[in-house]
Amino acid sequence: QVQLVESGGGWVQPGGSLRLSCAASGIICSIYAMGWYRQAPGKPRELVARITSGGSTNSADSVKGRFTISKDNGKKTVYLQMNGLNPEDTAVYYCNSWPTTPAYWGQGTQVTVSS
Repeated sequence: QVQLVESGGGWVQPGGSLRLSCAASGIICSIYAMGWYRQAPGKPRELVARITSGGSTNSADSVKGRFTISKDNGKKTVYLQMNGLNPEDTAVYYCNSWPTTPAYWGQGTQVTVSS
């Protein structure tokens, strides 16, 4: 059974940083491409960044140069380092495979950026 547990969210002022973690069980990050997604109030869920099994990364234009996705296959954990946060980044952040698998959605972690 696959379980993805996100953590590391919280409140931060504009310009601040957070690092999100996604602990994976039942899924091998070294084999699957993984992604971070987010959903802001009243908006559809969107892909933020993804990382392939080989470690290649890609990110949405809105976060390029500010967010970095990485993974530790040994720890079965996927990370999202977020720098230069702004209020538009406020959302619930989720990890999932890429492409997504409906059964893998977890509870997510809330990120709130405000002054």
